[in-house]
Amino acid sequence: MARHKILNIQPLNAALQDTLSKEVKISHILAQVLINRGINNPQEAGKFLRADLEALLDPYLFPDMQKAVELVGKTAEAKAKVMIFGDYDVDGITALALLKNALTGRGLEVEHYLPHRIKEGYGLNKNIVQVARQKKIKLLITVDCGTNSYEEIKELKRHNIEVIVTDHHEPLNCQLPPASAIINPKLKNSAYKYRDLAGVGVAYKLAQAITREKLFDDLDLVCLGTIADVVPLNGENRVIAKEGLLRLSRTERAGLKALMEVSGIQGKKITSTFVSYILGPRLNASGRMDTAETALNLLMSREPGEAGELAKAVHAYNRQRQKTEEKIMQEAEALIDKEINFKEHKVIVIAKDGWHQGVLGIVASKLADRFYRPTILISLSDDFCKGSGRSIKNFHLFKALLECRDFLKTFGGHSHAVGLVIDRENINDFRNKINLLACHKLALEDLIPSIDIDMELGLGDISEALVRELGALEPFGAGNPEPLFYSRNLKLKGEPQLLGRDTLKFWLSDGTITHQAIGFGMGNLYSSLVSARSFDLVYTPEIDSWQEDAVILEIKDIFFS
Repeated sequence: MARHKILNIQPLNAALQDTLSKEVKISHILAQVLINRGINNPQEAGKFLRADLEALLDPYLFPDMQKAVELVGKTAEAKAKVMIFGDYDVDGITALALLKNALTGRGLEVEHYLPHRIKEGYGLNKNIVQVARQKKIKLLITVDCGTNSYEEIKELKRHNIEVIVTDHHEPLNCQLPPASAIINPKLKNSAYKYRDLAGVGVAYKLAQAITREKLFDDLDLVCLGTIADVVPLNGENRVIAKEGLLRLSRTERAGLKALMEVSGIQGKKITSTFVSYILGPRLNASGRMDTAETALNLLMSREPGEAGELAKAVHAYNRQRQKTEEKIMQEAEALIDKEINFKEHKVIVIAKDGWHQGVLGIVASKLADRFYRPTILISLSDDFCKGSGRSIKNFHLFKALLECRDFLKTFGGHSHAVGLVIDRENINDFRNKINLLACHKLALEDLIPSIDIDMELGLGDISEALVRELGALEPFGAGNPEPLFYSRNLKLKGEPQLLGRDTLKFWLSDGTITHQAIGFGMGNLYSSLVSARSFDLVYTPEIDSWQEDAVILEIKDIFFS
């Protein structure tokens, strides 16, 4: 917790603070936090804070939405069969469950196909044409994939199978697949004003158009996939997350109720943190360790007994995932110690036989956080090797792969998360090329983790009223982080407490005001805290869960004098 982190304290905008404070009737502190989120006028501020359902956009702003709806209608009239092709993560399975319910509600006969993460990988594959023909499918709809599946869609169309693509991934090529309709907010010609919908958000728009209903009760599923996919929680996603979490807390879906019960959060107010760290990982574990069908069946289950058994199954998969992840983490750290020279390697690329491909992304993420370098883990095999990578703030990993594409069989992803397939003999050349790129693109300071601070405060600025006002910013997540504040020259009051799970709790003062603070997993700082003449604190103020009228500072970092 330490001195080698860079503090980015956002510049104050006193004039705009005054304007927002007067017009929206909020504190100057909340005004500055909104400014830091890119909000620079009272209308935007009011809209952001309200985040009401009226802010959801019209599905027909997608250029191909009318075509898609007409095609679904023709398929229904012909009593032909539809197949939904999904993805194995939470975004994909929530999208599939949502759209399948909407289509069956229209009287269509609907099949679905979930690829196996390890055996088939992401997206449409060469097997789908044969499967669709065998099942006599006339319309195939993708969810959370398809934008870059040119050859597969061309082959489906050649066999007179119509295709609707619903997706949110960036197009890799200038040439889009020859689908009957492509619904993707990231297409260059899209008139849809919000680009950052998750895959389930795009599927939701199609479901709304097909059913001619708002489907607000389905926002529990939509918010689950949206938050789990770590898309920005601003704009339309903010509305989906805020309204969806309210519905998730009181959901009547047997599967979600069973999942919350087995996770130990039934009856609690469901937050974005619960989705990100409790519900999402359990649903993802099914597709990581085996097949995502178990998680999909759980989401679609209507019978409490069946739902209970399925919830136990995904819970067990999650425990298995944790054990596998821990083993790979230890092996990866040993390889890094042996093979990586941090003076030369700005990107960590390591490979080993037998690594379970389903958890490589999680381990890569943890290693990227620990060493603060882009990290790619590759599972070796005799045929082709699969890898997963995670990046840091100032390195666009997907663009780097584009420049290394000569060494890769296939790849895909985003700025901070990628997947790839590579021949074993190309790994060394790939490692050298991506590190050469990183040497040109990353400065030394880019390899030092930074903390973005919303505002420097005195302890006298902090009150229960402020904490409750800041609650209007929820739900927090990507694009809308929990506000962080900074206070200087603080002193310890009394003896710190060491609590369970390495938790540090103590009182602090600036000489006038005293507050209590808590740091989870910070027990190792006990001695430094006791011996420090003074310290600076990075924190977020919270209402104390044990004393509801008291404020406690949740510590994110401590800088000792």
